[in-house]
Amino acid sequence: MDIENLSKRFKEDGYIYIENFFDGSLMDSYHQKILSHFKKDTGYKHDMTFIEKSDTDVIPWFPQLEGETIFNIVEDDQRLQKITEKILGSGWKSLYSMVMFSNKSSNGQAWHQDCNPENKEIYNLNRLVYTMDINKSTGGELVLIPGSHKKGIIPSDSFGNEIGHEVVIEPSKGSLAILHGHLWHKVLPIHDNIRVSTNYRCVPSGTPDNITDICVYRNMMYRFSDEKILTTRD
Repeated sequence: MDIENLSKRFKEDGYIYIENFFDGSLMDSYHQKILSHFKKDTGYKHDMTFIEKSDTDVIPWFPQLEGETIFNIVEDDQRLQKITEKILGSGWKSLYSMVMFSNKSSNGQAWHQDCNPENKEIYNLNRLVYTMDINKSTGGELVLIPGSHKKGIIPSDSFGNEIGHEVVIEPSKGSLAILHGHLWHKVLPIHDNIRVSTNYRCVPSGTPDNITDICVYRNMMYRFSDEKILTTRD
């Protein structure tokens, strides 16, 4: 694994994607644990105003915060830690792992940025781990605009549908996608199956822990802590 080259690609494109990064049996264990949790709880955690306006059908779960230590295995993976440090520099900090579950026939996630790009030096890192195959058949593919992490705030709806050259990723089980928090990205609608990914979020040294409290969509800027639309974008 050429960490130097991966870091250069990340700085240029705002993302990297690596297939077969994690062991398949570990991913199976994770997936079964996730499915077991969501058999008990598939209720939305956000208010309906957010769900409708953001066009985002995702139910989050924070397993490490609930003592699910199996999720520490990915967190502690030395290869992942080395890539992360190369990208973020020394002193970086892990925030939490967040499982993102979408029911079948749901909308996915609309175009967004995971944190406010007002200050280009302040951002989070999304380290996405996939415990299932995601492709055209299942729906839920990851779509992004390479290099958009350098372009500031994502264009509003009035700009039109074409906001840049799209790359569509069909993540396979065991793959790793690392995304800059300012990168413009979305998830396509899900078909006749559920969709699962797990995001191990982290930040560079000195970055506030609540960096992802504000998320930017094409039609609004939203703050999760008090469920408030800060700005409506035309």
